Amino acid sequence: MNTPDATDARTSWDGIYAARTAATDPRPNVRLTETVSDLPPGDALELGCGEGGDTLWLARRGWRVTAVDLSAVAVERLTTLARSLGLGDRVTAEQHDLDASFPKGPDGGFDLVTAHYLHTPHELDRAAVLRRAAHALRPGGRLLVVDHGSTAPWSWNQDPDAHYPGPQEVADGIALDPAVWTVERAASPRRTATGPDGTTAEVTDHVLVVRRTA
Repeated sequence: MNTPDATDARTSWDGIYAARTAATDPRPNVRLTETVSDLPPGDALELGCGEGGDTLWLARRGWRVTAVDLSAVAVERLTTLARSLGLGDRVTAEQHDLDASFPKGPDGGFDLVTAHYLHTPHELDRAAVLRRAAHALRPGGRLLVVDHGSTAPWSWNQDPDAHYPGPQEVADGIALDPAVWTVERAASPRRTATGPDGTTAEVTDHVLVVRRTA
């Protein structure tokens, strides 16, 4: 069932992507590359794929990736780009309102689920989505959650009182059974980021890595 807010959110994100020139070589997020580079390829799920930089990076390294986004524009563009790069057999892009539906993985689930900057001004039960993502992991699989930990000059949210939950706070909100899932990393590293207009600023990332152990 579509709620008015869900419809508004889809329209809003479609408009954001439609206003941009389609990316031809989107870059992966640094927190993905530093976390996943040494892992053997398997089945991955990206929540909020956007332009697809993370999905394509994974596919180029042999991962089979299910990429989801609320925006049909983003999904269609990623599908087209993956095919043009010869990666169409490794990338499946799907449109999902994660409050209402969740992608089905291969038999046994996923070896990796990533969620980078899954923030939105619209209603979203993030804790429930991330909990479902953790349950979609195979034993030994990892959930990587990367959130904003500071306000960049180009951020859509410029509220000086904005609260950015730390990685352990995010983990506590997901409320996973420690007998089944283990927090491997909960850190707040800083980096120099580049905004859409080319300006740079130092920002903080909140990085959470959870491994399903049973």
